[in-house]
Amino acid sequence: MHVGLRVGLSFDPSRPNWDDTGPRPLRWSVWYPTDSRGTTTTGVDAWFRHVPVVRDAPLRESADPRPLVVLSHGTGGLAGGLSWLATRLAGHGYVVVGVDHHGNTGSEPYLAEGFLCLWERARDVSALLDDPGWRAAVGGAIATEAVVAGFSAGAHTALLLLGARVAHSQFEPGNPEVSPVRGPRELPDLADRLPSLISSSGVFAAAWDRRRASFRDQRITAALAMAPGRSVRGLDPRTLAAIERPLTIAVGGSDTAAPPDQCAAWLHQRVPGSQLHTVHPAAGHYVFLPEPTPEGRAAAPDLFTDAPGVVRSEVHETTAALVQALPG
Repeated sequence: MHVGLRVGLSFDPSRPNWDDTGPRPLRWSVWYPTDSRGTTTTGVDAWFRHVPVVRDAPLRESADPRPLVVLSHGTGGLAGGLSWLATRLAGHGYVVVGVDHHGNTGSEPYLAEGFLCLWERARDVSALLDDPGWRAAVGGAIATEAVVAGFSAGAHTALLLLGARVAHSQFEPGNPEVSPVRGPRELPDLADRLPSLISSSGVFAAAWDRRRASFRDQRITAALAMAPGRSVRGLDPRTLAAIERPLTIAVGGSDTAAPPDQCAAWLHQRVPGSQLHTVHPAAGHYVFLPEPTPEGRAAAPDLFTDAPGVVRSEVHETTAALVQALPG
């Protein structure tokens, strides 16, 4: 079985883009099983080593609807950064769709608004599930319910879709969980930009006011949270305790960006019935990114250099199996 790939652009008409010049964009990528042996490509990101895929190939026919997985990338990333997971799952019969979260993605210029309003990412997933465009492009029967798999900030997205709600944003004044950093590696001064955005941008102010809303989506049947970051500490523990859908948490035992005892274990203790898996005791935060090309390793050794004994491809196989074990 081969893996097909289609990419496209949709829009969420219920929300404006951050510049307030049009609807919010939803740039999507879909991986799926195919019988086609057409021309293959390894992707467009020079830093990532991709499994070959067949662009725009027909979906392999199936008597039953294909199970669906939705991906949510890490902060500043893009859906293609989880292609290692998507291609493995598509090879086992899944349809996997990922969205680039507007303003918080490497497929467009970074915007502080997108990094601050992480809850808008959950609405992206729901809007994508609502959108018939990518389904029509792929064709065939695809399940309406889905498993969500998210990395780092994408784990926060997954939890919101399960029913968790924000008590405090990571960088808002008055948050009792004082963050040791002022922003992520992409925007290290992010917290300092909050006051001016609230006063100068109506789009941002409206999104900021939504932060404690519910973003639960009943179509999400289960979730995999990979390397959940410090943002999960701002989730309301009462809503974490009320999560009823299966949650699996996967983490590297030596994650310094999101220390397991402060993030993954904290979360596991507050979500009843959740499962916590350490994928390797020496693995770091970025083990959930693709294997690198030589160019990627040279440009960003902090993202692509693993500790001795950590084989990234083996961690990826283990993680894909965790998704397959979830009810879909």
